[in-house]
Amino acid sequence: MKTKTALISIQGHVRGHRGAGSNPTTHQASVVFTNPSQDHVQRQTTIHTHIHTDGQFRVNQQEARALTTLPQSGPWKDTQEYLLRPVDMSNDRFLLPKDFPPLLNDTFLRAAWGEKTEHVPVWCMRQAGRYLPEFREARAGKDFFETCRSPEACCELTLQPLRRFPFDAAIIFSDILVVPQALGMDVQMVPGKGPTFPTPLKDPEDLQRLRVKVDVDKELGYVFNAITLTRHKIEGKVPLIGFTGAPWTLMSYMIEGGGSTTHSKAKRWLYRYPEASHMLLRMLTDVIVEYLLGQVTAGAQALQVFDSHAGILGPVEFSEFSLPYLRDIACRVKDKLKQTGQDVPMIVFAKDAHYGLEDLSQSGYEVVGLDWTINPSSARELTRGKVSLQGNMDPCALYAPKERISNIVKKMLEGFGTQRYIANLGHGLYPDMDPEHVGAFVEAVHQHSTEMNKQE
Repeated sequence: MKTKTALISIQGHVRGHRGAGSNPTTHQASVVFTNPSQDHVQRQTTIHTHIHTDGQFRVNQQEARALTTLPQSGPWKDTQEYLLRPVDMSNDRFLLPKDFPPLLNDTFLRAAWGEKTEHVPVWCMRQAGRYLPEFREARAGKDFFETCRSPEACCELTLQPLRRFPFDAAIIFSDILVVPQALGMDVQMVPGKGPTFPTPLKDPEDLQRLRVKVDVDKELGYVFNAITLTRHKIEGKVPLIGFTGAPWTLMSYMIEGGGSTTHSKAKRWLYRYPEASHMLLRMLTDVIVEYLLGQVTAGAQALQVFDSHAGILGPVEFSEFSLPYLRDIACRVKDKLKQTGQDVPMIVFAKDAHYGLEDLSQSGYEVVGLDWTINPSSARELTRGKVSLQGNMDPCALYAPKERISNIVKKMLEGFGTQRYIANLGHGLYPDMDPEHVGAFVEAVHQHSTEMNKQE
């Protein structure tokens, strides 16, 4: 009987694992069985296997035998010999987090580190968003979280605003709620309603539903892949920011089941179940630390932590249930990065938590983000020059005529000064905003700050 031969193409994005070097690490691989006498794929399946991750696909004999046990039926049941073929690394999907194009504009990073800049760098929260017609076209008819799980889609959406505006930074397209999903919760984006948890956490017993140990590479690897792909495709034009939601903000979503005006269900936990609240916050913190480290390994050049619901807490509750975990995240991420000789600037954005600005300026972050309800000079006074500041124009100011936008920007720059400062909005862009007015905002920041620096 003639020996049948199947050609196995091992495909999968193998990223450099922190400290792994050439050590074997479990990665998901898509194994394609191809008839050598034909060009088309006969069968495809997904497995988890040990693959050495030093940039090469290497499979030892034992692992090869494990692969060859997969086809047990159909035309492959009599296959006696298997050949291994490495993946075509020229495919975008399999780009590695190394050999990135050199950075051409480091203004944002210099401002974040507190270094001198020729002009004030600017970017916008939700700059990849529904206000752009090309974004709406790309997203039409597609599930939100399916888009988040597609590295190619996230890369394209991240790059879209850079084709229109001379932003000084990009932020990867994703969502803060991928972390609760990684913990095992079902999250859906319902049209007209927003993020929805069909089965939110109601009582401490529900914590048993969450994964005790989260494999961040497995559950959130698609975000890492998107970051790596985008770092290559952005061609060094500007730095790429990675991000996460803060523990308290994520906890609120997980208990409220979605957005809320009062957050009373989540705050009820803080008063009735403080121990369980801290347990959940610690679980989230552990995942967030690994998630942020994975983003840096994948290519993120800065990190932002969004505590969007910080302002719903009073000063006492913020100091107990939010601030310690924000500090822990910064401390642990920084320590781990230093062990590998890395460092990236970190930004904390605790919306409406004005009472916490002084504490936030001493929490381990290089940059503190501000919403539009605080005076720039007051923020400078409270933070006492310990950090760079980011913000804080009212997003609704973009509804104004372009000339007025320019005047508002100039006044904002006069309040903050032009150094140790990153211009941004006090919150994200809204879907009905005119892209031309976003362009006017960016242009005004660059123009006025350059002129102000020349006068000094």
